[in-house]
Amino acid sequence: MIVALGTAGFITQPLIQFSPIPPPDKQASDGHSQGQIDDASRLNQTKVSEIWEIPVAAEDAEKQLGELLERARRDDLKVSIAGARHSMGGHTIYPGGIVINTRQWNRMELDDKRDTLKVQAGALWEDIIPYLNKHGKSVAIMQSNNSFSVGGSISVNCHGWQYNQPPIASSVESFRIMLADGSIKHCCREHNRELFSLALGGYGLFGIILDVDLHVVANETYRLEQHIVPVDKSLATFDNKITSKPGLEMVYARMNIVPENLLDEVILNAFYRIPDNEENDHAADNELVEPGLIQLRRAVFRGSAESDFGKKLRWNAETKLQPTLKDKTISRNQLFNESVEVFENRTTDTTDILHEYFVPRHRAARFVKTMRNVLQKHEPNLLNVTVRSVNRDDDTFLRYADRQMIAFVMLFVQEKNYAAEDAMKSLTRDLINASLRHQGRYYLPYRLHATHKQFHRAYPQASQFFALKRKYDPEQLFQNQFYLKYGRIDETQ
Repeated sequence: MIVALGTAGFITQPLIQFSPIPPPDKQASDGHSQGQIDDASRLNQTKVSEIWEIPVAAEDAEKQLGELLERARRDDLKVSIAGARHSMGGHTIYPGGIVINTRQWNRMELDDKRDTLKVQAGALWEDIIPYLNKHGKSVAIMQSNNSFSVGGSISVNCHGWQYNQPPIASSVESFRIMLADGSIKHCCREHNRELFSLALGGYGLFGIILDVDLHVVANETYRLEQHIVPVDKSLATFDNKITSKPGLEMVYARMNIVPENLLDEVILNAFYRIPDNEENDHAADNELVEPGLIQLRRAVFRGSAESDFGKKLRWNAETKLQPTLKDKTISRNQLFNESVEVFENRTTDTTDILHEYFVPRHRAARFVKTMRNVLQKHEPNLLNVTVRSVNRDDDTFLRYADRQMIAFVMLFVQEKNYAAEDAMKSLTRDLINASLRHQGRYYLPYRLHATHKQFHRAYPQASQFFALKRKYDPEQLFQNQFYLKYGRIDETQ
């Protein structure tokens, strides 16, 4: 229920990544050179043995991939799997290991009769959305931006801001995965069910996902409606003014981060499907266009990282713009088709760090009060707080949504030095404790700041998860920094 979007002007999309705009706006390194690799945190620069590119043109690409795994076992090298590398805790990296870069593995084919898309795991949503748009189809569940890979999205079991929906695993019909011994398994809810549930949200620890069958839906036209309300009235507004109307398809909101009004007001954004007898039958004909006013929106967003005045200016711009957005229409695909790079941090001395916390709805109001206290204690450079509703996940083993959850997505600007990293670690642990006190959890793709005790309290099924990892991968060929911190420590208990 609370997030950020971008259909016009200053309003920006539910973000996955951002930070300050220096004059001039410099381009940061992607951390993929000279045997070094990094991820979206820009804090995990790591030397690896090899970055192996999947030979997309070769007819025997899967055979070559199997041979690579055999060589890794023979040479006692660990293997990690990378797509767009938007995780922030070294989940795609093992020091001195082989990194398999899946990005070029992006073929896809639509089955119109079954409403499924077969797509290779390296494809980005920015590849998929235009392809589906030509066929009048759209992604059923994805993150708020198009910069992520399919394999990465299902490996972290992402969720979106699609109303009344579970995480992305619920839209996966099946997938093929190559295990550590080179064998390939077809996994779905009827066959290899255990492996299906483990690899979805399994952070690349069970094998290499080769391709996925995803459920797709019709591309439709939506009408945007917004409400700016005090935070203590947000759930009532959601129930009485948003969900009570027919055709609700997307919903999110964003919280006020101006320090003197911290978290006391929200912008609720709701998208309603336009009936077929109006504009909706033309949604399939909508051409995708570049999002408008990118430079202005970026300047306002990045400027809000520079000062409290910038934060106030941005909030005023967004709330004053609200009346002009009433009854605006947009296609589903256009809504999804914006990259995180539009707003990303391009400085060399700071980076953007994401957190996400899940709490049951009945604890959400109390969690906001606790979260406010924690933020006022630590005084971080907070850039964004969004909130979304996530339905119960019945598909994945290492699930974060064992019931309907309210998800709080937080974005911070952090300096790239040891003192700032220590401060972020302290903040993270306090926020994790806050979520645990309110029967919640934290999301795993980000910085590995949780203590071992916090991790297992949030995910009590983790010990069994890692035991099953060793069942399917007895030599522990597939590893990453997430497993190094939590999985191998667990092994000694």
